Amino acid sequence: MNHSPNIILIMTDQQRADLSKREGFELDTTPFLDSLAQQGRWFNHAYTPMPACAPARTSMLTGRYPNAHGIRENYELYRAVFEQDVFSIMKEQGYRTALIGKNHTYLTAERVDYFANYDHLGSRRKPNSAQEEEFDSWLKTLGFHISLEPSPFPLECQLPYRMVSDAQDWIKDNSDQPFCMWLSFPEPHNPYQVPEPYYSLFQPADLPPLDTNEQDFMNRGFKWQYTHRIGEMGFPDYQASIPRARANYLGMLRLLDDQLKRFVTFLEVEGLRENTLVVFMADHGDFVGEYGMLRKGPEMPEVLMRIPFFAVGPGVEANPLPHPAFVSLVDLLPTLCEFTGVGLPKGVQGKSFWPLLSGQDYPPGEFASVYGEQGVGGLHYTEDDVTEVQPGLPTSKTGAFDCLNSCSQSGLLRMVRKGEWKLVLDMQGRGQFFNLADDPFELNNLWGKADYIREQTELLTELAVKMMQAVDPLPIPASGYTRKVNPRNYWVE
Repeated sequence: MNHSPNIILIMTDQQRADLSKREGFELDTTPFLDSLAQQGRWFNHAYTPMPACAPARTSMLTGRYPNAHGIRENYELYRAVFEQDVFSIMKEQGYRTALIGKNHTYLTAERVDYFANYDHLGSRRKPNSAQEEEFDSWLKTLGFHISLEPSPFPLECQLPYRMVSDAQDWIKDNSDQPFCMWLSFPEPHNPYQVPEPYYSLFQPADLPPLDTNEQDFMNRGFKWQYTHRIGEMGFPDYQASIPRARANYLGMLRLLDDQLKRFVTFLEVEGLRENTLVVFMADHGDFVGEYGMLRKGPEMPEVLMRIPFFAVGPGVEANPLPHPAFVSLVDLLPTLCEFTGVGLPKGVQGKSFWPLLSGQDYPPGEFASVYGEQGVGGLHYTEDDVTEVQPGLPTSKTGAFDCLNSCSQSGLLRMVRKGEWKLVLDMQGRGQFFNLADDPFELNNLWGKADYIREQTELLTELAVKMMQAVDPLPIPASGYTRKVNPRNYWVE
């Protein structure tokens, strides 16, 4: 049956952009996704608006920056401020809607037609079998860290396998009308675990060497040092486990890749592939051993900010090469609005990159840079403030730690990336400035150095412009002045 194109938003959690062959990584972690990306348009300058789960996911759904929607940490998600989101817009257009997988937003079961919630420790619903239930219980024993042995359960118990099965079943029941699905995998987020054959696919001894080391996190300042310190408090083997964690992480990527191949093959068999827009993305990245760190936490390094991102489907121009534009998760909602012929709802701050996907002309200056935010406000915590473990952080009894904590998230940071340059500024005027072509892991801070003042000034101007564009337009007075707004939310005229 011909109807409006289906939309499938595939999101992974904590996936580094650079750990795939299409990005130049020497190991073949995602062969199917690499091939799929090259059948559409993919971006190697795609960014999260904030390197934390709930803020980034809320931005994706609402098209608003964290400073506007109000979710700047992973708590009290019901406080999100917006007028419409992806699901409300698509329901108005007659789409059936579904969330299958990790939520970690304000979204509730009542807002979608189908709600199958999974998280890092298993299904939020009753598992389908005793073995799945045992697997979910086993996940909880890992303390959100790592399994040093292969998962003792078959592939069919893994969450990506179960989620793809859920998605297939739901689509079979709803393929007679257009649908919009958020297929949101909790992986490759910790706990880093994977069954055979994926556990042995990438061996610690065979992995490429890291580009950074423990001294590099020491040089980055107290937030980095503190996050590493509490990691070692939660897990005395923290540093020693990094090689196995890296290998497991890469194995998780291949497992995900195989399950997504299974899912896309299903779409083809069902005759849905040609009429389905598939968008693939992650919410943010992971250190995966760089700087002697795992997970996420302090500041805005590229390994946390840059994400994999591509689209394939009806109207999307195929190109095996990456698109040079800078795009953000915030831009997804306005892009979907243009794809489905819907006007932008009030309060949306992102801009449509549908012309980039479809091969139309667009103003290059509109996508010449990208903006990001980090921090919950207040002052930065320092060594003098944090002499003991704070409430909610690990003790020797917990066997866990939270990399997103009052210290690592303190203060405010704002980032702009343009060309080969990256600038990060805090609320006290302290800056970081990097040439990523020469220094991709941001080890040499050029802030204030005479040879780079012209470039630094240009990026400061760009940051000021981006921060003005990110000012929240809501609430708009019903009897107030009329705003002139570009239908794609472009600012370059």
